Amino acid sequence: MTTAVVLIALTAILIGTVLQRLSGTGVGLVVAPVLALLLGPALGVFLTNAATAVSSFLIMIAVFREVDWKRYLIFVPTAVLGAIPAALLVRELDGAWLDIVIGAVVLMALVLTFGMPRVPHVRTHALTGATGFVGGFLNASAGVAAPATVIYSQFARWDQRSFAATMQPTFGTMAVISIVLKVAVGATTFDQLPPWQLFAAIVVTVVLGIRIGGWLSQRIPVVVARRLAIVLAGAGGAVALVRGVIML
Repeated sequence: MTTAVVLIALTAILIGTVLQRLSGTGVGLVVAPVLALLLGPALGVFLTNAATAVSSFLIMIAVFREVDWKRYLIFVPTAVLGAIPAALLVRELDGAWLDIVIGAVVLMALVLTFGMPRVPHVRTHALTGATGFVGGFLNASAGVAAPATVIYSQFARWDQRSFAATMQPTFGTMAVISIVLKVAVGATTFDQLPPWQLFAAIVVTVVLGIRIGGWLSQRIPVVVARRLAIVLAGAGGAVALVRGVIML
């Protein structure tokens, strides 16, 4: 891993964290396709999970009182069930197909987040559990759980403040689950991982991104941050998808 690659990866994580702090989304959408292109899909998603875990739990501190813990406690166990087959898929699937999965999920997340029509009001524990399962699968396989949770929030008519806050511990826990399971099933082995110094740099970068995002939140409208996230995530997702198709 060259110095240039490390710097680009940390820059993507910094931008994703800033956008996450500003608008509630950013780390998975922006970072997953970029790291997949730089480091390969398996390791790229693994490091995206690491960055998501750190950023989500740190941001959660600021929004702790808004978290809907009842929903969170339904999401988590079903997310484990969804992450297990995804970890096995990452272990067995060819890199080109993983690129396609990552690119498709990121682009689908953008379409669902910003173009989903109004849907019927449905709020059941079964739907919450199904959301956790699908979110856990997408998070472990592509580093992005947004499609499942955004669809759920539309059906449940979930208040945006509570939704954004609850997603912090939810995404963070899903990321930790993904990391543990992928190491456990051999989808990512310890000898494939970058040196511990990079993980330390990720933590420092995330903390810096949260501080910058907090400062910018008083100066930049949320809509501007969301538009930037769309542009960056869309470009990265499209490139990952095209590269996967070409590699096939």
